[in-house]
Amino acid sequence: MKRSLFPLLLVGLLVLTACGDDAEDGSGGTDAAADGVSTTSTDLGTILVDPDGMTVYVFTNDAAGESTCYDSCADNWSAVPGDAAISSDLDGAMFGTTTRTDGTEQLTVGGQPLYTHTPDTAPGDTSGQGVGEVWFVVGTDGAMIGGPKPAADQSRGDYDYGD
Repeated sequence: MKRSLFPLLLVGLLVLTACGDDAEDGSGGTDAAADGVSTTSTDLGTILVDPDGMTVYVFTNDAAGESTCYDSCADNWSAVPGDAAISSDLDGAMFGTTTRTDGTEQLTVGGQPLYTHTPDTAPGDTSGQGVGEVWFVVGTDGAMIGGPKPAADQSRGDYDYGD
């Protein structure tokens, strides 16, 4: 009887090991999705990222806390949903929401609507930094970060930079 239990226990242990906690993202930090809007380190410094770990940006053409990025602009710059959780490591008081023209809520920081850049393909990418001289990454204090313009050619076809 003891011999027949051992293979079952071994299989059970292997299954438990394979189904272990995957909250780690391999970089030593926790998965951003578990924390909500959080931070990550990039070549631009420590910045805000959405719950999926994607860099968030502000659009300097937005005024009075209202989004002006719609239609083809919104194809390239997605609004961060207003119901996104905020990591406990951040000052929740600097975040708020604004209502878009379609009635959905968009997350703001310091009154500025937040966006992700569709061409960013991996968490922490910052390809939208400085685009059109109107899109900027957001630091942990909620202020936009200045820095180099993206190396990509900004004269491509029908890409709407919102400027």
